[in-house]
Amino acid sequence: MNLWRTLGTAWEGIIANKMRSVLTMLGVIIGVAAVILMVGVSAGAEATIAEQINSLGANLIIVSSIQGSGNTTGHASPPKLNYDDAQAIAKEIKGLSGVAPEQGGAAQTVRYGTANFSTSVIGANADYLRVRGLVLAEGQFLTQQDLDAKRKVVVLGAQVAKELFGDASAIGQQINVGTVKMTVVGVMAEKGKVAETDYDDRVYVPLTVLYQKFTVSQMAANRVRTIYIQVASQEGMSAAMAQINTLLAARHDVEPASPDVRIQTQGDIIATQEAATAAFRDLLAWVGAVSLLVGGIGIMNIMLVSVTERTREIGIRQSLGARPGDIRSQFLTEALALSLSGGLIGVAGALGTAAFFGSLGGMRLVVVPDSVLLAFGAAAGVGVFFGYYPANKAARLDPIVALRYE
Repeated sequence: MNLWRTLGTAWEGIIANKMRSVLTMLGVIIGVAAVILMVGVSAGAEATIAEQINSLGANLIIVSSIQGSGNTTGHASPPKLNYDDAQAIAKEIKGLSGVAPEQGGAAQTVRYGTANFSTSVIGANADYLRVRGLVLAEGQFLTQQDLDAKRKVVVLGAQVAKELFGDASAIGQQINVGTVKMTVVGVMAEKGKVAETDYDDRVYVPLTVLYQKFTVSQMAANRVRTIYIQVASQEGMSAAMAQINTLLAARHDVEPASPDVRIQTQGDIIATQEAATAAFRDLLAWVGAVSLLVGGIGIMNIMLVSVTERTREIGIRQSLGARPGDIRSQFLTEALALSLSGGLIGVAGALGTAAFFGSLGGMRLVVVPDSVLLAFGAAAGVGVFFGYYPANKAARLDPIVALRYE
């Protein structure tokens, strides 16, 4: 029997029982769509995280302390990053566009008139706005003169400004940050949350004022939790990282091979986030694979029923000259056609669902081409694997017994 005749006969067998065929394909449809969508949800989350991290500045190197690592002086804990480290980096490392140390103080209540709002206080310098890729809505950011003179000025996050002033301008107004009276010089544009940080729910003060007015202990004075360094070009990233590592190792009296600071790029952070979500992504893919497996079992079950129902038909075809290979090919083709049809419908359903959620904007789904190929290929494999046993059973029927079957 030629290929087209086999396909035609298989198709006739499928449409002879339309409802049963649709229900049989349903497991494959759900399985294929589940694999594509679940991988898409994970990929969408990873893409969103990557975009958020990249939105916080370009060509960034992030330096932070490693807690509990040893050093050559035998200290129980490593020297902390400090403001002097940031100034040394800015002075001695070439090819940088800016250096922005950051330190967080204890949460404070900010007040204006009868309005009050509890928020985070962040100590920053003049480079912070540009290095972090942030945008002002009005006013100006902190200046080097503010740091040098320890001026009591503050820049409000968008949410803080809204809570205190509503739609009125905050520029030039006097507010209390904790017990300190400060002048508002700027308001940040809305940024929203990035990872666990809400950039609208914070205020920025000069680092020198943070040390003077908002540091809990003298030991924390001059410390910074992170130094953000912007390199002038992507090509200079590796060289700058090596120079920063050497400089800080010398300043902290540790070996460059065993630093007491963590030096990362945005790419490193994104890779860490992706590694953290990899197990979750694999779990989602396995859930889809189980759905495909259930669909395959359904195909085998229905094909076995079909062989039983068409035993007499098989006997007639054998008596007319059909060989066992022809019978096997017919039923195997039917199983493959069911799984591939289900696979195509599942792919179409997944793409439609992704487009629908994308238009709503509530959930980001990134369709990964490899997941489409994998899911569709798995559907074909399911059809062949679970269709072979029923097809082989049909091919091995005794023609005499088959003709006598009622």
